[in-house]
Amino acid sequence: MASPLQRLTILGSTGSIGLSTLDVVARHPDRYQVFALSAHGQLDKLVAQCAQFRPRHAVLADPARLPELRERLAVAGLGDIEASAGVQALEYVASHAEVDAVMAAIVGAAGMRPTLAAARAGKRVLLANKETLVMAGRLFMDAAREGGATLLPIDSEHNAIYQCLPQPFNDQPAQGVQRILLTASGGPFRQFSAEQLREVTPAQAVKHPNWSMGRKISVDSASLMNKGLEVIEARWLFDLQPERIAVVVHPQSVIHSMVEYVDGSVLAQLGNPDMRTPIAYGLAWPERIDAGVASLDLFQIARLDFEQPDTERFPCLALAFEALRLAGAAPAVLNAANEEAVAAFLDARIGFTDIAGLNEAALRSVSAAFDADSLDSLIAADASAREFARGWLSQHGH
Repeated sequence: MASPLQRLTILGSTGSIGLSTLDVVARHPDRYQVFALSAHGQLDKLVAQCAQFRPRHAVLADPARLPELRERLAVAGLGDIEASAGVQALEYVASHAEVDAVMAAIVGAAGMRPTLAAARAGKRVLLANKETLVMAGRLFMDAAREGGATLLPIDSEHNAIYQCLPQPFNDQPAQGVQRILLTASGGPFRQFSAEQLREVTPAQAVKHPNWSMGRKISVDSASLMNKGLEVIEARWLFDLQPERIAVVVHPQSVIHSMVEYVDGSVLAQLGNPDMRTPIAYGLAWPERIDAGVASLDLFQIARLDFEQPDTERFPCLALAFEALRLAGAAPAVLNAANEEAVAAFLDARIGFTDIAGLNEAALRSVSAAFDADSLDSLIAADASAREFARGWLSQHGH
């Protein structure tokens, strides 16, 4: 007997994760049905996706563009799709009773509330929005447990760790685990000197050597802040203290991460660097389905290299560990400051190495003023860090 269609809400459908998710979904029309799509502002892509997948809802982040979306849908003969906008609309489609699974792929702090809504509603949450765990790790994990949500990490590293942990995943995932080893490509500037890093341009920083990603995440990968945020994520996802999380630079990006057990075993998950693999794993778990990803050719790869990360040239990674030690709202402060710093770098208002300078200043100046006991407090910490960052940029920017 055929299994019922799994109904999906895809938050951030026009970004790279959203596009890859829809690619996998399109390969399995007998398994998946799109309930809602959301986008930040790419109306052309969103309307085209609506035409192909015929969701019940199309949601924009910005309410000011809602009339334009409705008009575009009507012109395309898609007037039966309900168009809405804003945070409440995103929360609605993330927690709707008819939704089985939510791909949480909105980049940045904007994705936190709808992802939290999905967790509280007990959905299968495919977590590609790292800021939810970085900003509100304890609150989010508590909400997922209380709501009975199934949480499946989509970041390739955390997905790899999940695959290497004892299954089924339970409330004591760290049993028998010595530590986890997060692999990092090292980014495009892995071999740059400190002097060369000061001259890096935005155009260079958005060209990742292995992965196809958005501009902000590409810059984070280049600075190793992305790996730092993943360390914070891993601390909450797998309930491990920071000293049991290590980062290993692995330029080939073939081993996506490893788990070391107390008996000396190290389990690794390998594959081509293609986000459709972890997406397909999350969609179909505990089954496996075709993701459209080419088989890994170990003979073509021929070698696998490993290096220690250099936190002197790439201090953002060390700042993430410091934020975990400071606890409270410190990770939320670091994340918010980094978003402002990366935006300023992409606008050529600061240099590449200034990103870490701003992040460190915000972490030291803002963190102690806030706790992590409520979402309101964390959002206030986020706002305060951004205000601090803007002040810092007015003094140090160009």
